[in-house]
Amino acid sequence: MDALKDFANKAQASATGNSSSSNSAPAAGAQKEDYGDKAASFLNKKYNNDKLDRNQLEKITDGAREGFEKITGKHVPEKFSN
Repeated sequence: MDALKDFANKAQASATGNSSSSNSAPAAGAQKEDYGDKAASFLNKKYNNDKLDRNQLEKITDGAREGFEKITGKHVPEKFSN
């Protein structure tokens, strides 16, 4: 869905003559959502009525990743948790 929005923004910018770099700047500052974040977001919506915001979910998934890495000594790939 985000890819579709980015495509629409770029198409609109090129049609109006604006530079596309101004449209891509907010996306560069945004953090990519990995599989851990997607799972936490899904569980938050399904079982918690969307009570936690994105920052709280990010802290939870980061803590879980750090705990896993500390206990097992293995690194979690960024695809699953950054």
